[in-house]
Amino acid sequence: MKITKENLNLEEGLKKEWLLTNGIGGFSSSTVIGANTRKYHGLLVAPLVPPARRFLILSKLDESIEIRNKKYDLYTNICQSYISHGHEYQEEFRRDYVPIFKYKVGKVEITKMICMEYGHNTVGVYYKVKNGGTKAKLTLAPIVNFRDFHQMSTGRKFNIRQEINKAKVKLIIDDNSHTPVYMHISEGEYIEHKDDTFSNMFYIEEEKRGFYPEENHAVPGVYEIEIPAKQEKEISFVCSLEENIEQKNVRRFINNEIIRLGEIFNESLLIDNRKTNKTEKEIARDDLIRTYLMSADNFVIYRPNFRLHSIVAGYPWFLDWGRDTLIAFEGLLLIPKRFEVAKEVLLTIIRDVKYGLVPNGYSGYDSRPLYNSVDASLLLFEQVQKYIQYTNDIEFVKKEIYPILKDVIENYCEGIDVDSNNIYLDSSDKLIVSGTEETQNTWMDAKANGVAVTPRNGKAVEINAMWYNANCIMADLAKKFGHPLQAKKYKELAEKCRSSFNAKFYNEEKKCLYDVIGDDKIRPNQLFALSLTYPVLEPNSVQANQVIETVEKKLLNNYGLKTLAKGEENYVEVYEGSPEKRDSSYHQGITWPWLLGLYYNSLKNSLQTAKTAEEKKKWNEKIEKLIERTTKTFEKEIYDIGCIGGIAEIYDSKKPQLPKGTINQAWSVAEIFRIILGR
Repeated sequence: MKITKENLNLEEGLKKEWLLTNGIGGFSSSTVIGANTRKYHGLLVAPLVPPARRFLILSKLDESIEIRNKKYDLYTNICQSYISHGHEYQEEFRRDYVPIFKYKVGKVEITKMICMEYGHNTVGVYYKVKNGGTKAKLTLAPIVNFRDFHQMSTGRKFNIRQEINKAKVKLIIDDNSHTPVYMHISEGEYIEHKDDTFSNMFYIEEEKRGFYPEENHAVPGVYEIEIPAKQEKEISFVCSLEENIEQKNVRRFINNEIIRLGEIFNESLLIDNRKTNKTEKEIARDDLIRTYLMSADNFVIYRPNFRLHSIVAGYPWFLDWGRDTLIAFEGLLLIPKRFEVAKEVLLTIIRDVKYGLVPNGYSGYDSRPLYNSVDASLLLFEQVQKYIQYTNDIEFVKKEIYPILKDVIENYCEGIDVDSNNIYLDSSDKLIVSGTEETQNTWMDAKANGVAVTPRNGKAVEINAMWYNANCIMADLAKKFGHPLQAKKYKELAEKCRSSFNAKFYNEEKKCLYDVIGDDKIRPNQLFALSLTYPVLEPNSVQANQVIETVEKKLLNNYGLKTLAKGEENYVEVYEGSPEKRDSSYHQGITWPWLLGLYYNSLKNSLQTAKTAEEKKKWNEKIEKLIERTTKTFEKEIYDIGCIGGIAEIYDSKKPQLPKGTINQAWSVAEIFRIILGR
């Protein structure tokens, strides 16, 4: 993944971003030309209570090189009153395990690498300076802050106390002595600054999102490093929340990261390292798989208070969400064969089950479990089934997971009213009812001005498809574990649900399924009825084929499925404007990549149940076309557009279908690469 000088102009450089993570919820991110365009951008965004309470610590490290008394700024910063154009000296950006920047000024060449220390709130910046001319001086200016990453330091003046011990600097920002910030450099002189403020850094992306776009940062001092003529120097800068900073080595960070990721590549068995003399196509395929595995790894985090792993839903602003974790579970963990992590993630999912509800997430401030979800608990059954298929780890499921699954079924039958979820089984038709007009407990959960945009209360199509699937899986497990009476009970629940579903959900007029009984809007949720292990709608039936055809005609595009068909009331195809405007459009026509996974599974289930050669040929052709189109679309996306190496949360449904939302989303990566890999 390399971007050369001709594509590192200001306009293009501000559109492309990079992301590093540290495995405990922290991250490092900016644009490929080093200009921060979001309030979330920073070299060190650190969780004070991992993975929560993320704070911006180090915004940037601005470099200048002085040659013959003339100073050349290598940094690019955006302010309303001026723009610094350091990108003009940038020769290259490359992502090769870590972000790599190359600059050239006269006969001085500078290579910069950024790496986080895995498992620590520490970032390192490594410089290799090759001076082919006269003596020069490199200046590094740390631009720091100490604020919640959702907030902004608008108009702020900083109170900074510094303790300087040669190359090591301890910063106490705004009297927060509980969380000092440490900086260290391998060589050079530190010059302290007093009351030096970087005023009004301008964030283009925040302005687009309808937020105030300017804030202040502090510049506590600068490092100056002499670069003798005709010599090379290696310089390492480290910023951390840990005191033993002088013992940290940036080259070691990079080497350790290469080793760690290399082990993930090898254990996945997705790349054949035994084969020599690979074709260009095979080499490109291997590079794509490595990109996928690195991107997938970004989302895997460790929760120290749980002593378990979890999955971050998306960067830069989401934490771990139960629903997102379970949708991304196969693509992020099972396909790469990270089975021990997968087991821990399942334990995290069930850790705080309450009244049969899997937490939909945890508070970013106090780690309270949040229960505003009807679907997370039902998604668990499908992923437990997938876990068994990949690992055959029956004993773990029997001991740890099966009792929780039983509890979910029992509570859904009895009724749950936690956090106004209002979940219950209708005794007349054995379909699940959930939600109220004021709540949003399905995945279409946006609120605008406190009002649920798509409440979807009542009998939602995907909830009942998942309910049927859950009971079928439980019937299988109960039988396997020697509980025939329980197996019979689950089977009866499933059959009653299926009978009612097929009688009530089909919309003859629109040739599709009702999104909620009584709501005939054409949405992608109906594909849950065909995409799970046990489809509630029989694949290859007339109704099933009409559902797929309607989705293809009304919702499918290269980037995913639209959340609402064009022509329906309140349809919106561009995600833009104020928070209220964006929230109102989030699930009203905007395209979501992860939904392609539902379409893909529906095609696969149709192929598996096809009875004639003609049917098999039709479904095979559709699957091959989808894999080819998805590969072509997202190869360009991950290398050239948005977050380098990642896939965005959502896309506009109108050309040019720009990436929007989070820059790298777990279920987008998981489902798109699952399709590309043909899994």
